[in-house]
Amino acid sequence: QVQLVESGGGLVQAGGSLRLSCAASERRFSLYAMAWFRQAPGKEREFVAALTWNGGSTDYADSVKGRFTISRDNAKNTLSLQMNSLKPQDTGVYYCTADLRYADVRRMPQYWGQGTQVTVSA
Repeated sequence: QVQLVESGGGLVQAGGSLRLSCAASERRFSLYAMAWFRQAPGKEREFVAALTWNGGSTDYADSVKGRFTISRDNAKNTLSLQMNSLKPQDTGVYYCTADLRYADVRRMPQYWGQGTQVTVSA
């Protein structure tokens, strides 16, 4: 069982930056592909970004390419999402996720954190 705890959310003005972090309890964290999803009010959850167990491959939703960067530190069991040039449409609850398969972490991850709220004001 992988437990994931997100932090770093908050309120920021449009054009600003935030850095989200996710701490994983799993000792074998380095075996897992990781991803971020988000859910805006009244909308379904959507994929944001993902990376493989060693960070060698990454994938981003078109809406965040060039603005967001996903990264991980396997020595510290942490996942990060650097978000720059934030827009009001980036507002939502951001979830850290994990799965042993990279293909699955981008579609239907097995493990989810509780989420952290990001609000971008115009």
